[in-house]
Amino acid sequence: MLSEHTPAPDFALSDAEGNIHHLSDFRGRKVVLYFYPRDNTPGCTRQACAFAAAYDGFQQRGVVVIGVSKDSAASHQKFAAKYNLPFLLLSDPDHAVLELYDVWKEKKNYGKVSMGTVRSTYLIGEDGTILKAMSKVKPDTNAADVLAALDALDAANG
Repeated sequence: MLSEHTPAPDFALSDAEGNIHHLSDFRGRKVVLYFYPRDNTPGCTRQACAFAAAYDGFQQRGVVVIGVSKDSAASHQKFAAKYNLPFLLLSDPDHAVLELYDVWKEKKNYGKVSMGTVRSTYLIGEDGTILKAMSKVKPDTNAADVLAALDALDAANG
C-alpha cells in the first residue's frame, strides 16, 4: 500500500463510455478510490452495491467515488447498468494504475499462485494527499468503513 500523508499518484483511465478521467480532475474534492478484482463476481458485486447504497452519504459530503479494476469498458458498462451503480468505474486493463497504487499483488487461491488485485481503498484529500489507506477491505463493510473514516476526519478537523 501507498503511505498515508503522501501524494496520490495521478493517472488517466477511461470510463465505461470511453471518456478519460485523471485523478487531478477531482482536485478540490475528496475522492474514494477503490480497487476491486473483477466485475460481476460475488464479493465485487456486494462491494459495488454497498457503495451504491451509501452513495447519498458520499454526495452529501461532496465526495467522489471511483471504482477501478482491470475489466474492460464494456464489462464496466454492463456491470454499472445491471446494478444501477451511480459512480465512476474506470478500466485499467494493463494494470498500470493497479501497480502504481501497489494493489496488484501475488495471490494464492487453493494453492495456486497468480497475480491479481488486492481489494483496497484509498481516501484522497482535496489537495491530492492520501488521507487513509485501507488494504484487504471487506466487500460488505468497505463503504461504511470509508464513511466512518470521513466522519472521524471531520471530527478531528473540527
